[in-house]
Amino acid sequence: MAVHRGTGNARRRYRYIDRFLNKAGPSTDPDFVAGSPTIATLEESKVLVIGAGGLGCEILKNLAMSGFKDIHVIDMDTIDVSNLNRQFLFRKDDVGKSKAEVAAACVMERCKDVKITPFNGKIQDKDEDFYMQFKIIICGLDSIEARRWINATLVGMVDMDNPESLKPLVDGGTEGFKGQARVILPTLTSCIECQLDMHAPRAAVPLCTLATIPRQPEHCIEWAKIIAWEEHRKGIVLDTDDPEHITWLYDQALNRAKEFSIPGVTYQLTQGVVKNIIPAIASTNAIVAAACCNEAFKLATTCNPNLANYMMYTGDDAIYTYTFEHEQKPDCPVCGNLAKTIMLNPNHTLRQFIESLGERPEAQLKKPTLRTESTSLYFQSPPSLEEQTRPNLSKRLGELVADGEEIGVSDPAFTIDFKFKLVFES
Repeated sequence: MAVHRGTGNARRRYRYIDRFLNKAGPSTDPDFVAGSPTIATLEESKVLVIGAGGLGCEILKNLAMSGFKDIHVIDMDTIDVSNLNRQFLFRKDDVGKSKAEVAAACVMERCKDVKITPFNGKIQDKDEDFYMQFKIIICGLDSIEARRWINATLVGMVDMDNPESLKPLVDGGTEGFKGQARVILPTLTSCIECQLDMHAPRAAVPLCTLATIPRQPEHCIEWAKIIAWEEHRKGIVLDTDDPEHITWLYDQALNRAKEFSIPGVTYQLTQGVVKNIIPAIASTNAIVAAACCNEAFKLATTCNPNLANYMMYTGDDAIYTYTFEHEQKPDCPVCGNLAKTIMLNPNHTLRQFIESLGERPEAQLKKPTLRTESTSLYFQSPPSLEEQTRPNLSKRLGELVADGEEIGVSDPAFTIDFKFKLVFES
């Protein structure tokens, strides 16, 4: 067996990992060197974990137990009492403290030879130099917007003359009993923006359904939040963290549900609907985190081929996983070079088109600014330009752009500009 550093009791913890690293396997990369060199590479690999919540806690623990010694974690949140049932690195006394700092300290207390550097803040506050220092970046985020931001940043960092500028992104996500893990090699494989239509915004329930014919307990809760609150507590700002406000909404929704013989309205469901909470399942987090860390381990050591490039998991009715290769899209606004085609009605107004950009699965833009090559269509800011371009909102698209014309769209939430080719429906 090859000799490697860290022998003795400290290294004994990784004896099962070493079985993969001390000899080549049938699928090992041709450049793989068994033993000390690969173990040293693993220990020296600087990894960034984005998110220290349910998924992030599992990822940090797994990385520390997999032989990574230089781990960094960033999260902007503080610990809430509701986190304690699944985010196992936190305790009651930690409520109100930084998630990143507490998680890092907890793992380092148990794994003395591992260094974890915490950052309490937004990923958008860090520049490219910060991200350039890492070998691998792992996302355990619950926000599509944040995923899109880090994806665009990593793609923009790639310099074809500098191989070190390509930073593999391992992304995990969970929703109840469902989850996914994917490996993204910026500019080389399908990126998060290529796959955006797989994460379509939830369809809004028509107001008429809420007001007249509710069919589900969620409809009754939405009615209480949107209609009943405005009627009975107008002028009072709804605070979704105030138990008295949630209790009032629950009572209203329960009475509404009884009126229409709809079962299932509970206080917990009311909280979930009002705060848009998706139930988090600890076992789903564990499975997806394991998949992410497995991919990070393979990327760092080349002991086996990495995932190509998407794994989905579902555990609601049974345990099921499926892997497939998501292809790059030539019209991807981040890693492609063509404008994305959008079919639309030329009689729709610019205002209607802007609103649709927030709902379209391939766009999901909340505050878009639009322009053609020759003119500005609409600016969200500054106020002077917004006022100047506001009259265009009521104009028909057919008056403002030509069939097949390309427009540029920017959004303050993202670092890139989007290109769309507007094609009129016949």
